[in-house]
Amino acid sequence: MQTKYTNDNEHEMLKNILNWSRIEEIENFSKTVKLYRQGKIDKDIFRRFRLQHGAYGSRMTDDYSMIRIKAPAGQIYPHQLRKLAQLSESFSIGSAHVSTRQSIQLHWVVLEDVSEVMRGLAEVGMTSREACGNSVRNVMCSPLAGICSNEAFDATPFAFAITKFFLRNPLSQNLPRKFKFNFTCCEKHGMARMVDVGLIPQTREVDGCVQRGFKIFLGGGLGNKSFVGHQLEEFTPEEDLLHTSIAVIRIFDRLGNRKNLARNRMRYLVDEMGWENFQNTILKERAVMRATQSIIVKLDIDDSATEIKKSINISEESGAPNTDGYSRWCKTSIIKQKQDGYYCVIINLEAGDITSNQLSSLADICQEFSAEGFARNSFSQGIVLRWVNEQDLPRLYTRLIDAGLAKSGSLTMASPVGCSGTTSCNLALTNSHRLAKEIQRKFLELKLDEDEDLYDSTIKISGCPNSCGQHEIATIGFYGGGGRVGKDMYPNYQMSLGGRSDGQTMLGVNCMRVPAKRVIPVILKIIELFKKNKKSEDTLSSWVNRIIEEKEDSEIKTINDFKTILSPLIAPPTMAEDADFYSDYGSDTRYHTITGKGECAA
Repeated sequence: MQTKYTNDNEHEMLKNILNWSRIEEIENFSKTVKLYRQGKIDKDIFRRFRLQHGAYGSRMTDDYSMIRIKAPAGQIYPHQLRKLAQLSESFSIGSAHVSTRQSIQLHWVVLEDVSEVMRGLAEVGMTSREACGNSVRNVMCSPLAGICSNEAFDATPFAFAITKFFLRNPLSQNLPRKFKFNFTCCEKHGMARMVDVGLIPQTREVDGCVQRGFKIFLGGGLGNKSFVGHQLEEFTPEEDLLHTSIAVIRIFDRLGNRKNLARNRMRYLVDEMGWENFQNTILKERAVMRATQSIIVKLDIDDSATEIKKSINISEESGAPNTDGYSRWCKTSIIKQKQDGYYCVIINLEAGDITSNQLSSLADICQEFSAEGFARNSFSQGIVLRWVNEQDLPRLYTRLIDAGLAKSGSLTMASPVGCSGTTSCNLALTNSHRLAKEIQRKFLELKLDEDEDLYDSTIKISGCPNSCGQHEIATIGFYGGGGRVGKDMYPNYQMSLGGRSDGQTMLGVNCMRVPAKRVIPVILKIIELFKKNKKSEDTLSSWVNRIIEEKEDSEIKTINDFKTILSPLIAPPTMAEDADFYSDYGSDTRYHTITGKGECAA
């Protein structure tokens, strides 16, 4: 039988876990909330303070908060999962939410309870500090880093080192806007071109020695207006990583637009300056820094953090009770690691949601089945278990069934991304969160997760144009808005096609507006048209891209052809004909577009 870690093993592992918390910040937060409630602190000043400590206001009220918890590189341990389960049950809504940026969110926490949640997080070394606000946000790293067969080396230690350097660093406490780092493992698995600083590990040979370094991309980002990042130089040696990062932060801090909220992300600065001018400015800043620093600045790289202690015995049990379900799950939820005999398992969550009971169960499962003893959050609202022995996959599947975490389709189009939408966000216009769940349930019911032609395609949904759901890099993307028939409003989505975030990163092309209650029929019609017109080697993604490039020779040659065929599906009925059409998913009231004040840059 497979055994769990012993207490001694677990104690040794916990000693090496980085502690990101500071208890004095929590006491200060609690005192500041009291002063705010007494009217002794200005509302706007308190909002900035609250955001710096990782607490957003919830939709239409300041009395409740969404707490965003940093998980650098997405890494999270069993004892931390158990603590999150306890905190979500005691102070939140009995569930947590995994974001597209590897953070964990607890929603609808009473403002006075935020410090209690922070105190609980500190007990397990976690923090919400600078998970919001105009600072360096959670530093991402591909969940496949260290196990990907295409990577040059594991970038995880560098993600931790960048986090350690910039967390609470005066350099990054009052930037013009939020700032994001993203380390990937290779060109395919990540979004290096879609953030402020994206990094892909690579090596080169110098005088017979292998030198580690990165491809660094600057100025990418998703939002109301999105940009694809530019590569800074051919190769950035690892010893230049910190100097380069500081130079970029300093230039953004100095030249970024602090007056215009709509144009104060770094991507706008790059666009306004022009890439060559911005590139030269960064390289000069880096050179000046090297020449004038009296103290050598180094990153604290701990490569031992990636050593795997395979202290788990392999189960003697084999087989799975549900052969069909197990086969379907394996086909759509696991990835073979570069290490022989081990697999990576992607746990499929509905739009990133996981209940407190499931968090507790996952803690036990992680401790029992992962040879590295922790999980990682994915880039698509899932949770990843790595270093699972091949022989243990059947029993792991059984345990996931018991926990309600064995949905198939994690690696397919049947696992759409959806931001929190109107469930909590002040800016949202639609319930993108619930729509993503409805699509997932329908796709699994139709067994579309088993269709290999759909494997490399994605569906991503945002509740507004700001792209928290990453709609612009989806094969089929949606962002929310409102439509109207006479005086009656209904939830609506702008649909885009052809986005992608691999080595050939592309932003999607806007196609047409689709009413919320017609999104699923429209997607299914697109799949039907694909099946009818595709060539033998086509996937949905490749077929859609060929149409966007106007290289297709079937009945659908352009985006306009899509519009013509799909238009009958989106014609709105009258209120008398279909009252349900005029309410959003998850709501039994008439639709409206009332929003609150956004806090992304407060």
